Amino acid sequence: MDFLQLAKERYACRTYTDRKIEPEKLARILEAGRVAPTAVNFQPQRVLVIDTPEGLERLTRCTRDFKAPVALLVCVNEREAWVRKYDGMNSGVIDATIVTDHMMMEAQSLGINSLWVCCFKPEIVRQEFDLPEGIVPVNLLLLGYTSEEPLSADRHDTTRKPLAETVFYDKF
Repeated sequence: MDFLQLAKERYACRTYTDRKIEPEKLARILEAGRVAPTAVNFQPQRVLVIDTPEGLERLTRCTRDFKAPVALLVCVNEREAWVRKYDGMNSGVIDATIVTDHMMMEAQSLGINSLWVCCFKPEIVRQEFDLPEGIVPVNLLLLGYTSEEPLSADRHDTTRKPLAETVFYDKF
């Protein structure tokens, strides 16, 4: 499958079966995150795999419960991230987001559905999962097999703005 088709078929899955993700597939998803590019190759990402009943229960105290069998908490060690010298912009959130995207797309390629969640309470995440000082939670990636009818890959024809509204050449 080509990448554009894969990207069109991926959607935000909000209902999951209780089917477990095969360990070899989870390993491939995590490997996709490991090889994701980061600024200056500093690799400040830290990924916490949450797949036990106890861990998933703790997760429900941080965000809405979608009942996915696996959650990947993608964090960044901001002290290890590259910082742009001109304005002090820390690339850690960008790096963690690229890692999340790589894992999400690998999951899709393996037939595993996902939901990218940014709506969570960071301080509660920090407490529930005992995050070390300097480790900042950025994204949650929920993974599992859908219990719903997948959305059509053609939905982007009507749900996305046309390129002419979002892409500019040489000037705005």
